[in-house]
Amino acid sequence: MKVGSKFIKWRTPILITGENSLQQLPDVLLQTAQKRILIVTDKGIRATGILDKLCTYLQSASIHYVLYDKTVPNPTIENIEGALTMFQQQQCEAIIALGGGSVIDCAKVVGARYACPDRPISKMKGQLKVRVETPPLYAIPTTAGSGSEATLAAVVSDPSTLEKYAINDPVLIPNYALHDPKLIANLPPFMTATTGMDALTHAIEAFIGKSNTKETKAWSKQAVKLIFESLEQSYVDGENMKARENMQHAAYLAGMAFTRAYVGYVHAIAHTFGGFYHVPHGLANAIILPYVLEHYGEAVYDTLAELADVVHPVHQADSNKAKALGFIKEIKRMSRVMNIPEKLNKIEEEAIPIMIERALQEANPLYPVPKIFTKQDMYQLYYQIVDFKT
Repeated sequence: MKVGSKFIKWRTPILITGENSLQQLPDVLLQTAQKRILIVTDKGIRATGILDKLCTYLQSASIHYVLYDKTVPNPTIENIEGALTMFQQQQCEAIIALGGGSVIDCAKVVGARYACPDRPISKMKGQLKVRVETPPLYAIPTTAGSGSEATLAAVVSDPSTLEKYAINDPVLIPNYALHDPKLIANLPPFMTATTGMDALTHAIEAFIGKSNTKETKAWSKQAVKLIFESLEQSYVDGENMKARENMQHAAYLAGMAFTRAYVGYVHAIAHTFGGFYHVPHGLANAIILPYVLEHYGEAVYDTLAELADVVHPVHQADSNKAKALGFIKEIKRMSRVMNIPEKLNKIEEEAIPIMIERALQEANPLYPVPKIFTKQDMYQLYYQIVDFKT
């Protein structure tokens, strides 16, 4: 995978940044001669008033748009097919994704389905199954976490099989990414926390894996530094625009890193909780992250020590093990301060064996993890992560 990634034609989204940068989008659309647009979003975004602003700007520029707002967390095949029908019927030329990672993922696969009309979504699962240029995609994240505006990945859930899987192809990388900190100023504190921890998970898993490069390591380090500096500030004071800007940039950098260096067992396990129990991805990652890092043990002491030095430069006499364990302890502290629970509940014990099977299928051999876990390792982790009493 590491060798193969060197031959992939990576697209880097064109960034539009700054306060009130949403107003710039109609001009960009007009410059690219795209005047029939599908907006993909969800009911929550519609209720915030952000969508109304976007629609007003588009109307002022005489840009025709049609709206799909039924996207759910962990977007479903039904979501994608419904939005695709609107795109086709309205003869749209481009897609705007306004929302969190689920909305952006939904929009990506709409584009893939349009480009490959005879290929069902299930046949796109895995690596490089699209390979055809998709309609232009403008990603406007309203959370600072998923980094989906920078990645080649889209995660889809299939309620009929309780499966959640990724579609990975460079053609899914958005053409444009818009970061307007005002769009996330009113994000609820708990969502700020969990989406921020999602970004942290991306940066850490990309850094400790065996497919990282000098470039992805630099992105991961910068993302980790920004998150430790700004996430708690964003949680406490949502109107702190500098902290919000930092978190947007951190999520983007982490997305750039993991789309090239991949993730690991935290994501494989989190996807099973999302597929079976609709646990929000950021929350699942936040809870699972310290358990997996601890379970890796000495396999990650050196790499985590590097990240520890980025966050809080530690005295050189400290061992890498001490630095790594201190870094994990700091992650736990941050989660505790932001009221993220230590364990998941309302999980049925009888579901664990099939969840473990699916997590192992996803992680092995796709993810370049620092240490391969056995089925017994996974049982130990799942029973640490889940509180079956509640």
